[in-house]
Amino acid sequence: MKEQLLKLKEEALNQLKECSGNADIEKIRVQYLGKKGELTLILRSMGSLSEEERPEMGKLANEVRAVIEEEIKAIKEEITAKENQKNAKSEIIDITMPGRIPEIGRRHPLIQVKEELESVFMRMGYDVVSGPEIDTVGNNFDDLNAPYDHPSRDRSDTFYVSDDLVLRTQTSPMQIRVMKEGKLPIRMVSTGRTFRFDDVDDTHSPMFHQMECLVVDKGVTLANLKDSIDQFVKELFGSNMKTRFRPHNFPFTEPSAEVDVSCHACMGEGCPTCHGTGWSMELLGCGMVHPNVLRNCGIDPEIYSGYAFGMGIDRVTMVKYGIPNIRLLFENDVRFLKQF
Repeated sequence: MKEQLLKLKEEALNQLKECSGNADIEKIRVQYLGKKGELTLILRSMGSLSEEERPEMGKLANEVRAVIEEEIKAIKEEITAKENQKNAKSEIIDITMPGRIPEIGRRHPLIQVKEELESVFMRMGYDVVSGPEIDTVGNNFDDLNAPYDHPSRDRSDTFYVSDDLVLRTQTSPMQIRVMKEGKLPIRMVSTGRTFRFDDVDDTHSPMFHQMECLVVDKGVTLANLKDSIDQFVKELFGSNMKTRFRPHNFPFTEPSAEVDVSCHACMGEGCPTCHGTGWSMELLGCGMVHPNVLRNCGIDPEIYSGYAFGMGIDRVTMVKYGIPNIRLLFENDVRFLKQF
């Protein structure tokens, strides 16, 4: 058996010296050291040896295994080193060539305008609050004085999650949440995504962004509302921008109005963009907070009054940058976004 073990070691070492790759090495390892390898077969015959010979043969067998394993390891390292050296010669790097400048992303125009709006109102002394995009029917409709037969409640106009929950159709529910906290006076704005069953066209989308403003205090009048909107428009669009208030009807404000701003292209002179009117598209809706809304939130309308106005951030973005189609804001065309 001793002669078999020594012969096996010599044969294995000779074959390993002729290996040219890891596949050859693995083949030899299995041939001699595998579960059905030649060394294993020799060890299985140790039962025929005397008790005195077994320890000696066992020790020799372990030495043979160790020598073969060490040789396998050494040859693998040698082959790997040769391959790395060969690759290094073929992969020549010209360190004098300029590096590639990574393309840096830009903030989306919608996000730019949203943050600019928040900044404008914070400078005017408003708090910025945020809330859930899924809200209760009570906060979204009932407490905002929306009649039960109002079209906006219909399932063809609003995304209902359940009978009591909706994807908010406006950011106005945050006004209800803040008023119900009972901390007066209130001076807040809320921004976020809103959802309605609108057909997609140049100015409408089923998902859009809104900002709502709310002020509640003693002695608040319509003059305060008009002054705040004029100040905000001039701060955002420029001091030469003008506003136009038109009577309207909203269930949560009384009296109510819609507000237009000067055409961004002609600044009120009249041009093809504004069809000669001098006015851009409607910018926002506003009004004095309806007494019923104040009562629904536990505020006495005989003592407190307030105003509110809301606008589509998407629409403000379109006016600010002269964007003709709301689809451009959501198509993620890099050529369009790079302009901002």
